[in-house]
Amino acid sequence: MEIDYAKAGLKVGLEIHQQLNTQEKLFCSCKPELFKEEPEITFLRRLRPTQSELGQVDPAAFFEFQKGIKIRYEANRATSCLVEMDEEPPHPLNMDALEVVLTAALMMNMQPIDEVHVMRKTVIDGSNTTGFQRTCIIASDGWIKVGEKIIPMQAASLEEDAARKTGTEDGGKTIRYRIDRLGIPLIEVATAPVIYSPMEAQEVAFAIGRILRDTGKVMRGLGTIRQDLNVSLPNGALIEIKGVQELELISKVVEYEVQRQLGLIQVKEELRSRGIKAEALTDEFVDVSEVFRQTKCKVIRKALDKKQSAMAVKLAGFTGLLKRELMPDFRVGTELSDRAKFWGRVGGVFHTDELPAYGVTAEEVEALRKTVGASEGDAVVFVADTEENILDALKAVVERAREALAGVPAETRTAKGDGTTRYMRPRPGAARMYPETDIPPTLITAELVERIRSNLPEPAEKKQARLMTQYDLNEKLANQLIDSEYGVLFEAIVKETGVAATTVAVFLTEALKSLRRDGVQVENVTDEQITEIFSGVGSGELVKEAVADVFVWLSKNDGKNLQDAVGALGLKMFSKAELAKLVDHVIAENRQSVDQMGKNAFGMLMGIVMKEVRGKADPGLVSALLRERLK
Repeated sequence: MEIDYAKAGLKVGLEIHQQLNTQEKLFCSCKPELFKEEPEITFLRRLRPTQSELGQVDPAAFFEFQKGIKIRYEANRATSCLVEMDEEPPHPLNMDALEVVLTAALMMNMQPIDEVHVMRKTVIDGSNTTGFQRTCIIASDGWIKVGEKIIPMQAASLEEDAARKTGTEDGGKTIRYRIDRLGIPLIEVATAPVIYSPMEAQEVAFAIGRILRDTGKVMRGLGTIRQDLNVSLPNGALIEIKGVQELELISKVVEYEVQRQLGLIQVKEELRSRGIKAEALTDEFVDVSEVFRQTKCKVIRKALDKKQSAMAVKLAGFTGLLKRELMPDFRVGTELSDRAKFWGRVGGVFHTDELPAYGVTAEEVEALRKTVGASEGDAVVFVADTEENILDALKAVVERAREALAGVPAETRTAKGDGTTRYMRPRPGAARMYPETDIPPTLITAELVERIRSNLPEPAEKKQARLMTQYDLNEKLANQLIDSEYGVLFEAIVKETGVAATTVAVFLTEALKSLRRDGVQVENVTDEQITEIFSGVGSGELVKEAVADVFVWLSKNDGKNLQDAVGALGLKMFSKAELAKLVDHVIAENRQSVDQMGKNAFGMLMGIVMKEVRGKADPGLVSALLRERLK
């Protein structure tokens, strides 16, 4: 589907969040690390929304409360304390984290504020034990240049990361969160909504990510960076899309959201041409359990066998619209189903645009339509579950159908790994922010700003030229290093281990990218382990050809080291004496060829020996021994 984005009036704003690589969390001295063991401490909570100082209740907070969910928090003593448990007031703001944000802000030409005031942002989905997230603006009103365009930067903020969801129990009524991630410092950088195409959104995010990496103080790996998008069309709505974790997905997410909004606008126009009014969509729910009493549909059969019900609602004038595709494998019916899942706690809905299917017969569809009084132009949606869940689900379906008459509802959506998005919650209101009373204001002095400004990291262009000169890298490799997450580590490894710069650079860029593509959990291997691998190469303990094998093994074996990997993979290096013996044996085995070819037999013999040692010998040493023998 070819879209003229300028004609469509697309506007995109970005919010980039990335964890900071500090020694402590934002409001306590706990380590900013995740743990994999069983939790030492658990506690159960239920969060409730409260009125703001103006007497308002945030709609997004109320939405989460309506789910009736309980939260079981998991912790260990190394990564969490009473601050994360909300049993102790927060400690003073982490000044190291503040300085990292200030550094990035100055690199984006922002103006630091004079005094930092921490605010509370209402969040009661369970990811914060307090029911709010702490956040504070550090600088504002800046700009960056992307290509030939100036992108205004609205603000740089410092905030705490949320707890991480680890699963559910009690049939989904209790959510488990680990609070090890809660409190890890995050930088948030927001652009103005001046991005007008999907690819431009991706390019701007890429440029911001490069600046953040240039600070040398951000974490890397899956889950450490998150891109939120604000996407709007003039005849559509402002949609907040949260949680795009991969940079390469940004353009696709924007593209699909534009498709979705344009599709919903077409649905609105179609409903208008059919003469459908809001009053035609009523909450008249009909029990249709008898229609499916003998059904072969497994989902409905399971519900009825548990003494639950099947209930349906007629959507006047919606025939054919529910199967209309808005994004790949996502239809108007999916919009209704998502609302039903969230508000009604059901697994999904059935609708007549997709039937007969799933074991539902044509005869059952006909009986269903007759029972609810649906005419040829009406669609029917039905759900099988408990009566309470069904009523909540069908009310949400009717409400979403009414919204279709107006076009595109403003909402918050969550990004999926394929670039599509799903309904997450209503858009938050202005009542969700209020002052944090437990943390005093922090001054940003002129002396602090000047100290940081005079020590800003070198910009990407200068760094690229220096890498090429200092390490004799070609332009492509230097550019890949700058764009990777390993630029700082590269220089540290080369200086510490003495391994050829090109060897290190190629592995940290091209090889790691290839391993990630093959499904290797690259983020499982720490900087210390990568440095240890190359130290092994530098000392002769490991050949460079075995680096990838060792890396992959370490990614699957938590807490192990280079010696463990070498032992497990059988990579213990041949001694010079052992190599000499092997070379003599290979020459003896191939004496006839050697006599015929003389020194020209080198290539053949080298191949045989290297096949025998399989990454357990330095090719240079093998080559020297062979040449010596062939003389």
